[in-house]
Amino acid sequence: MLTFEQKLNILDSYPQLQRNNVSLGRVNYHYEESRHEKKTVAYHLHPNGNGFVYGGLLRGYETDSKGLVNIRDFSEDELRTLLDASIASLSISKPEAPVVNKRKKKAPSVEETRWVNDEGHTLTLRLEDDLWYLYADLNLEMAFETVDEAEEYLVEEGFAPSNG
Repeated sequence: MLTFEQKLNILDSYPQLQRNNVSLGRVNYHYEESRHEKKTVAYHLHPNGNGFVYGGLLRGYETDSKGLVNIRDFSEDELRTLLDASIASLSISKPEAPVVNKRKKKAPSVEETRWVNDEGHTLTLRLEDDLWYLYADLNLEMAFETVDEAEEYLVEEGFAPSNG
């Protein structure tokens, strides 16, 4: 496990990040050039060794409900890999989703759609509190800022809108 000082030294080595000292000795790092609303890359690095890095736009990392990855036990290589990926994910604009289906049977203000894949798995995409949530039955799988982002993800994962 890296010490607090080692984590700070690693984060300080990224010139594109701005350090912000917050309460209780904790430190945040912001990426002001972010193309997303999210600007915090490192959150609440604490002298006890705990801390978080934003991974909400990444795959392959275990995140909390805010999209944060706990980095308490990360090595330097693991931390740098995550930081590079986090900054890269915030550096690119959300691509336009391909047109999948015009949903002729439903009104344009649809707030819930069902998606199926070739194996018969069904996912539900639902608008709640200005975010699009993807559910497998009652289990939340992911959250997206826009319907286009959600639909692009679903298409990439082999899902198509269900007609029923």
